[in-house]
Amino acid sequence: MVCDSMFHITNVEATWPGFVHDSRIFRESLLCTLFERGAYDWILFGDRGYACRQYFMTPFPDPNPGPQTRYNARTRPRIEMTFDQLKGRFQCLKGLRVAPDRACDIIVACAIFHNIATIRKERTPVVEVQPDDDLQAVHLDQPSGRAALDRIVEHHFMNSFFTHKPSLNE
Repeated sequence: MVCDSMFHITNVEATWPGFVHDSRIFRESLLCTLFERGAYDWILFGDRGYACRQYFMTPFPDPNPGPQTRYNARTRPRIEMTFDQLKGRFQCLKGLRVAPDRACDIIVACAIFHNIATIRKERTPVVEVQPDDDLQAVHLDQPSGRAALDRIVEHHFMNSFFTHKPSLNE
């Protein structure tokens, strides 16, 4: 899933029933293809399970105090909060017991209803904060991706407050 800074789900890739790693799903998605072709001028933020690319920023595995730590703390939580809101609104998502192809349809439907509720400013369910995933870092970072990440951190995270409010996507 990809969300924006307002918790709207902007992309769902729910065509992979069963257990497939998120980074593989993204690599083989139309969204990835469009980013690779330069169709979007956006930046996605993801966890360490993805490779850092020019358009896909990942956390620093061992951040230095200051800007790198602020970057890690402020970018990833948006999608996690969106997942928490989605599961809070639709308790069935916490443990679907249906055929995998039906599960894909249910996930897409819940994402659509979540967006409608968010746009209508429906009350957001109170959710407990989940701990960060303990994912192993992907070591396929592209040099251009790491350079782009360094520029973003230098430009937006040197101070303790943002000078620009970046849009958050995953």
